[in-house]
Amino acid sequence: MYISKQPDQNSLGVVLTALAMAMGVSLVLGAWNGVLVAVIGIQPIIATLILMVAGRGLAQLVTEGQIITINSEPYRAIGLGHALTLPLAIFIALAAALLVAAFTRRTALGMIVESVGGNSEASRLAGIRSGRVVFLVYVVSAACAAVAGFMMTANVSSADGNAAGLWVELDAILAVVIGGTSLAGGRFFLSGTIIGALIIQTLTTTVYAMNISPQTSLLFKAVVVIAVCLIQAPAFRARFRRRRRGTPPPVAIADKPKEQVPA
Repeated sequence: MYISKQPDQNSLGVVLTALAMAMGVSLVLGAWNGVLVAVIGIQPIIATLILMVAGRGLAQLVTEGQIITINSEPYRAIGLGHALTLPLAIFIALAAALLVAAFTRRTALGMIVESVGGNSEASRLAGIRSGRVVFLVYVVSAACAAVAGFMMTANVSSADGNAAGLWVELDAILAVVIGGTSLAGGRFFLSGTIIGALIIQTLTTTVYAMNISPQTSLLFKAVVVIAVCLIQAPAFRARFRRRRRGTPPPVAIADKPKEQVPA
């Protein structure tokens, strides 16, 4: 008689294996996005939307539309555990931020990424392999997204292929924009992004504390996005400075008639 033995969910080896497999899938998906953008030439926003929609559909297919409950204590510790009286998720996020900062601010990689983000064609003519840099950035972004997914699912002790991470992409864009990074590409600010994420979380917590519907918080975030984008727009800043100084906008001056030159 054969008796199947279910793996122990509380085993650290099983949890590490599951994390490694999930990270591997995330890296493959990040590489796929990198190929779509760097090799095929699809617009980044389109490639991201395609993977977001297809990824949710794939997750629904794997889970058969059911919410998977997580009972593994080692896995739940990622989102609910504590170390030195602080949530373990803080140390994980801090370690990820320091690791990215070490590679982008202590090596030439950060300057190369900013150069490609500012003008990929000029970077290519300068000898930088822009396609490889874009591909690498997408893979690293996928790894960071996987870590965020670990913390999110561990925090709620469940995996919902439909609602997990819903509208989190808006928070990510908000944090980056508030941190001072231009959506047009170019320079990026890791410390500013962290501050932006804290501001967004403070805004969300404040909305909840005021007994406002969670769906309404999306409206506040949208208003913040519009305000920050206007502040970053050069034309808006120039117009605001002129109004603050009280100087009228420049007026086109008609060409003066040419003076008659005596013969």
